[in-house]
Amino acid sequence: MHALLRLSRWLEVFARFIAGLALIGLLGVTVVDVALRYLYRLSDGAFSLSVVGSVELVSYLMLFALLAAMAANVEKSQVVVEAFSHGLRDSLKARIAGVYLLGFVVLGLVLAVGLWDAAVSAASYGETTQDLRLPMAPIYTIASGLCVLLGVRCLLHAMLGALFAHQVEGVE
Repeated sequence: MHALLRLSRWLEVFARFIAGLALIGLLGVTVVDVALRYLYRLSDGAFSLSVVGSVELVSYLMLFALLAAMAANVEKSQVVVEAFSHGLRDSLKARIAGVYLLGFVVLGLVLAVGLWDAAVSAASYGETTQDLRLPMAPIYTIASGLCVLLGVRCLLHAMLGALFAHQVEGVE
């Protein structure tokens, strides 16, 4: 159980790092784009630099940030309806949460397979982004990897909840 928890925590830190990098990049692109537009307006068009493809960059960085954040917060992000589980033992609640997380394992793996298929297709056809002409295959591959990370973390916590519910009560 402790090995699964350590692996999950390491994957959580990795996912948080990826989400943080993506958010910093997103913020950087947005701040530079807004500053350059403001400078353009202040100079009455004399200074006309802009961030080319800023909407595209922000959208892909947001994709990475959201997928990584979902993977990082698997065990904390579920809404619990107390009306249905109020009288249940904590071990039973942990088992129910573990079974519930199996649905997210399936979701993560289905998304990963679809994005991997899109990456292979984009690589074979040379698909690029609209504005910056960046290859789409690496973008799809990274997104697919983040979905696998989501599925793996959900599987780890489903196993912890379903198999080790009696020991999970004291952990966290």
